[in-house]
Amino acid sequence: MRLKMPCRPVQFQRICFRSIATQDGTERSGFTGSLLLDKQRYRKEIAHGVFHMEPSISQPLDPNLYFHQEQWIQEQELLKKRLVLKDDFSWKIHPVLPSNGESGGENILRYIGGVDLSFSKDDSSIACGALVVVDLDTLCVVYEDFDIVHLTMPYVPGFLAFRECPVLLGLLEKMKRAFHPFYPQLLMVDGNGILHPRGFGLASHLGVLSDLPSIGIGKNLHHVDGLTHEQVRRHLPKNTNKDGDAIPLTGKSGQTWGVAFRYNEQSSKPIFISVGHRISLETSIAIVRMCCKYRVPEPIRQADIRSKEYLQKKHGDIRIP
Repeated sequence: MRLKMPCRPVQFQRICFRSIATQDGTERSGFTGSLLLDKQRYRKEIAHGVFHMEPSISQPLDPNLYFHQEQWIQEQELLKKRLVLKDDFSWKIHPVLPSNGESGGENILRYIGGVDLSFSKDDSSIACGALVVVDLDTLCVVYEDFDIVHLTMPYVPGFLAFRECPVLLGLLEKMKRAFHPFYPQLLMVDGNGILHPRGFGLASHLGVLSDLPSIGIGKNLHHVDGLTHEQVRRHLPKNTNKDGDAIPLTGKSGQTWGVAFRYNEQSSKPIFISVGHRISLETSIAIVRMCCKYRVPEPIRQADIRSKEYLQKKHGDIRIP
């Protein structure tokens, strides 16, 4: 499903919701005010997809972002209370589905979503959010959708979710409202889960807000709890075993934050798997193994490839409001 989407602004200067125009010309109303004041209402608004934020006119962006970071930290801590770090789903994992694709009445894991944002080379504020769904049996893409947006907030380390979550949540909510049969049972996110300075990265943030089991796939290591690239390189074996290498990322505190995973010997750099939400680390590793053809698992790889292709194709149609 390829949709021609206008480039629209997504802003986080003021943590508020307002009425916004949708593609069909109608309006959806949200609420105005701090998300921290009413967490039940926040959860309700998020659940109904009212999370697109418009630029603030009355409150210019603080150059140091200090005030906003304080708010974001509070919000992360609030959402973190809902985080589940164990298997919390009804489906089962089958290594191979029957040749006829029938599950025999069992609820098995079949559809895995991958989300990513790609950015314009000419203007880094222009981004394309992508949601793809992969059939676990074939690793073929069975669904794709995109949203081109204008991001007016810069990237702030540790707060990636506040830049990217609204775009990705919008794509998920749109698919959910359409009752699409391929709605993902699990999300793989191009970003970290609990492998994060405050233990609540993009994969955890998105998992909690969408209420989906989620796995964080990091391409770079967060230096959390004393973890370093040198430690990872030192522990990766020279010869990769047939199931891939998973090296625990255990910090100075003794906590295991995730694993460094290398699928094969051709993968010179590992990826970093961490729990996002409603899934254990052991199950996360097993599912990533099932989804790998190359260094990065297919749901994330396809979201990355297709978002770049879509952005390049539609870049001439973009109009900045």
